[in-house]
Amino acid sequence: MTAASDDILSITAPDRTQVAARLEELRNSIRHHDYRYYVLDSPQIADQEYDDLFRELRLLEEAHPDLVTADSPTQRVGGEPLAAFGELRHLEPMLSLANAKDPGEVAAWHARVMKLVADAGFAPEAVRFSLEPKIDGLAVSLRYEAGRFVRGATRGNGIVGEDVTQNLRTITALPLTMREVVGTSGEAPPSSVGDGPGEPSPLAIPALMEVRGEVYLPLAAFERLNEQRVAAGESTFANPRNAAAGSLRQLDPRTTASRPLSLWIYGVGYVQDDPFLHQTQVLAWLRERGFRVNPDVRSAETLAELLDACRGWEERRADLDYDIDGVVVKVDDRAMQRALGSVGRDPRWAVAYKFAPTTAQTRLLSIGINVGRTGTLNPFAVLEPVEVGGVRVGLATLHNEDDIRRKDLREGDMVVVQRAGDVIPQVVSPLTDLRTGAEREFRMPAACPSCGTPVVRALGEVAVRCPNPDCPSKLVETLKHFVGRPAMDIEGVGDKLVQRFFELGLVHDPADLYRLRYEDLLPLEGFQERSARNVLTAIEASKSRPFDRVVFALGIPHVGGQVASWLTEAFPSMEALRSASAEEMGRVEGIGAVIGDAVAAWFAEPRNQDLVDRLAAAGVRMEAERRRARFAGVGAAGAAPGGDHASLSGSLSGSTLVLTGTLPTLSREEATELIEAAGGRVTGSVSGKTDYVVAGDAPGSKLAKAEKLGIRVIGEDELRALLSPGS
Repeated sequence: MTAASDDILSITAPDRTQVAARLEELRNSIRHHDYRYYVLDSPQIADQEYDDLFRELRLLEEAHPDLVTADSPTQRVGGEPLAAFGELRHLEPMLSLANAKDPGEVAAWHARVMKLVADAGFAPEAVRFSLEPKIDGLAVSLRYEAGRFVRGATRGNGIVGEDVTQNLRTITALPLTMREVVGTSGEAPPSSVGDGPGEPSPLAIPALMEVRGEVYLPLAAFERLNEQRVAAGESTFANPRNAAAGSLRQLDPRTTASRPLSLWIYGVGYVQDDPFLHQTQVLAWLRERGFRVNPDVRSAETLAELLDACRGWEERRADLDYDIDGVVVKVDDRAMQRALGSVGRDPRWAVAYKFAPTTAQTRLLSIGINVGRTGTLNPFAVLEPVEVGGVRVGLATLHNEDDIRRKDLREGDMVVVQRAGDVIPQVVSPLTDLRTGAEREFRMPAACPSCGTPVVRALGEVAVRCPNPDCPSKLVETLKHFVGRPAMDIEGVGDKLVQRFFELGLVHDPADLYRLRYEDLLPLEGFQERSARNVLTAIEASKSRPFDRVVFALGIPHVGGQVASWLTEAFPSMEALRSASAEEMGRVEGIGAVIGDAVAAWFAEPRNQDLVDRLAAAGVRMEAERRRARFAGVGAAGAAPGGDHASLSGSLSGSTLVLTGTLPTLSREEATELIEAAGGRVTGSVSGKTDYVVAGDAPGSKLAKAEKLGIRVIGEDELRALLSPGS
């Protein structure tokens, strides 16, 4: 605390006006920084400075309790536990939403809306829709009087909810006092959200209004909470929504305060002298007043745009740090909303396009072990088959032994399984309150289940490994990796055929693939003359794969596709790479000491040296070739292919770029090739070293991070301009 604040604490009674002024200054400052942190995601001060302000406020209020106000930031943590929740009647009913489970049902809803709008006397071409992510949390209604939060309740039956005011006060993202909009100082944010119209909103704060939102628990916080409950011997939550609901409905507000709940605001209920014309205007006004409004609200005018936006949300669902279970589509014009009205408790002017659920409950029958190509023993869950995310799931990843211990997973448990997008299904948590006592704790085997060799676990490592270089599982997994699409991409030679070749003794390591003969394949069941020749042709074609793909295919520990690209750029031949020291490799940007040591150690093994020599003797490419860009005239979309990359040389020299979303005419691979041909470098994550973020349709979280860091965001046209000669 500063010396100035020490002086304030010691002032005498006649100087109470100074205390009151300082208290108001501190409260306003803390509210301002809460807004910057929680709403704009752009803090202006360090955490320590914020803590100092808060501490000074708390000490001043302790010294002058009669000057404490109900909306002070210090009053967020509730007091004594409640005996029970009271009831709170909503000023305007909290309506539910009709669901649409597929694009056809959305189209049917759209057709009904267009007819009803026309019947009500509105021009159909004036209809515009807002689209908002449907947060999978607990709906709440927040009552404000003259801009001050006074009461809050759960949805309940839509008419009356539970009064959880004290618990809501503990959520830092909830403004206890609405923010005053700063005129032209540059402080106020834009008066629109997403791409909606969002008229300028210098509208006064109503005397009485209800703000509607969704309380949720971020996914990372949900995992930590369940781990803490396991460690404390308490039952776990089935999903983040249950965790959020359970946290908000605690009789002791201090328990609620201990859990990192957050809040998204999606609209209003009753508003005295309602001035709002559009839903997007409502959201813009709320954001200006300090509420967390989702930054990805979108607008659409046609059914095609509407469905495209819904698909975009579904594709990005797995990238979010919170759960969504669909998209809420609303008619944007509030006069149209009132004209369309409701059927029962479902508004005609809104619909929820529901996604397939990404979580389900099922039984963990047993825990099996796979041995990977590096010898890692990877546990996996054998489940009672269950539908998750539109797919029938019977197996799921368990990561490692420590993860199983941390989650306290036991064979026989009822568990929560999660699958989002194309992510491999995983077991999130056990439902410990459903245990019968018959469940069995898991123990990692002491010997490799494939070869029987005693397993090892290096100090400081999570992984348990089989050290036997001739372990059959390791050899087979190495072969599968080698022939896979990201590596040598040998068409027609998949996992099952590789397994078969290995079991028959035809192939022991990747170099053996290039020794296969027509006479070896023809006698095999299922092979005929044509199929045998197709396999041999595919193997032959793989010899010309780019050098970085060859290095990736070797299966060197820590060497993924991007690392292989960086290594081969620095060491453009196998001879240069295998003779480089760990220190030399570690100095390559993006590599570092750990990877450098791993690569050097791999090449030091005689069996690996022999493998590389045999691959070279078989004719596999062992050096990088001069790359050619796919487009000659990169300055104009649709230019003919075939031009040399020399014209691009240096236009992006030394620049680091990140790609996000779908570009209009370039695939990600094509864009990467053009950037690298121009001397640039493409990385997978945004950091302070990123020069440009190239954003297309449906960009992910990388766009938000770029904006937060002030990194220049460009589209495909600007990228082409940078690639043009003379840029």
